[in-house]
Amino acid sequence: MSQPMNARIQALPPSLLQPRAKLSAQRICPCLRLQLEAFAHSKLLKTSLVSRDSFGWSKTQSVFAERSVKHSSELGALVTSGSQEVPATAFVDNDKIGVLLLNLGGPETLDDVQPFLFNLFADPDIIRLPRLFRFLQKPLAQFISVVRSPKSKEGYASIGGGSPLRRITDAQAEELRKALCDKNVPAKVYVGMRYWHPFTEEAIEQIKRDGITKLVVLPLYPQFSISTSGSSLRLLENIFREDEYLVNMQHTVIPSWYQREGYIKAMADLIEKELEKFDSPQEVMIFFSAHGVPLAYVEEAGDPYKAEMEECVDLIMEELERRTINNAYTLAYQSRVGPVEWLKPYTDETIIELGRKGVKRLLAVPISFVSEHIETLEEIDVEYKELALKSGIEQWGRVPALGCEPTFISDLADAVIESLPYVGAMAVSNLEARQSLVPLGSVEELLAAYDSQRRELPPPVVVWEWGWTKSAETWNGRAAMLAVLVLLVLEVTTGEGFLHQWGILPLFR
Repeated sequence: MSQPMNARIQALPPSLLQPRAKLSAQRICPCLRLQLEAFAHSKLLKTSLVSRDSFGWSKTQSVFAERSVKHSSELGALVTSGSQEVPATAFVDNDKIGVLLLNLGGPETLDDVQPFLFNLFADPDIIRLPRLFRFLQKPLAQFISVVRSPKSKEGYASIGGGSPLRRITDAQAEELRKALCDKNVPAKVYVGMRYWHPFTEEAIEQIKRDGITKLVVLPLYPQFSISTSGSSLRLLENIFREDEYLVNMQHTVIPSWYQREGYIKAMADLIEKELEKFDSPQEVMIFFSAHGVPLAYVEEAGDPYKAEMEECVDLIMEELERRTINNAYTLAYQSRVGPVEWLKPYTDETIIELGRKGVKRLLAVPISFVSEHIETLEEIDVEYKELALKSGIEQWGRVPALGCEPTFISDLADAVIESLPYVGAMAVSNLEARQSLVPLGSVEELLAAYDSQRRELPPPVVVWEWGWTKSAETWNGRAAMLAVLVLLVLEVTTGEGFLHQWGILPLFR
């Protein structure tokens, strides 16, 4: 490392330099730690970890981490494209193979913005209201979507009048289909969006019409979060449990795949290419910017997103170091909304701080996104670039999202092929061989491990039903709360009523 860069790193506060993630029990939420202790079938995985000292130099050490292999990407093995030796054709035969790609979705026109925002904020995994106030979810979503839509429309107008997410995801699906075909696995690839067309429900209907017999579910989120993969899997589980055809169809889920060798190499390739565009590549600060989540998701609900994100950054930097690229780097979180505290450090605040510390060259890496959309094209390319230049950053660059990058697509195809032996994996007795693959029937267990506050998916609720049922209790509770509210309003406005008679509200006379 050159002397100027070494001095640069020493000038930065420790909080801006990400330490290497450690695969230890301390990083594992309590529920996962219990699973770790419960499973006799575990294995020792030798992983090369790199840590930085206070002077920015790298140290390499080998550690052994004992990790469970049942339905946990946090504890799952490092998956490489060569981890399965079984020929793919052995699992195709006469079966109709399907791959379901899950993604967020985005408004395609400005008229779509407000209903898209409503769908987003109506999701209880996005705005987590206490159980007592769940009935306010949709009214609150309507209010937020109406208030936020004018500003959001401005953002989408600046990137062409709509999100390119569907177009890019459709292109990724087609390239994945071709890659699978080239690897002798004929399969149909479907796209299911959580908050806009084509909705997950639409994709499932097409899967049924096509008579798919084996399905691999692949969220296009490298790292697992309750609010992304978790939300999509909750919806999918509810759809499956109500449909006899789907219940009987063989299926499996790949919950997260940020550790895969092909993904890591593809990210490193893009970073290396962009670094070469700077006049002094070795002086560039690599700035990983990930989508944030509320801090409570991690600290209270056990979301593994932060730990997986930090490990992902470590793996990418480890790959770059093998290529003799030893730039300083940091990780921050963008796109926070509302008054609650989100994961820190925040991207905007970190950019300002880096400018104050004398960093002149910055390369932004959108680490949690595999497709270009408003948060890369407008938030990073426009807002953060402008902020960086105002803060003293002289050279700005940005790594593109992976999109249809060949190494990335080929690795996704390998992930699908590696999962085929475990489609219908309830029949597989070798837990060690299953790694992080999860039968969809066990999504409840998967989400319980990741979300300690919501261990059970809610059963379907009928809109109106009499008797001692959950639906009846819900509506009876709402009616009771409404009645109490009406009585309190009458007490306060008229000064009469049983509360005044009992002396409970004397101040309102």
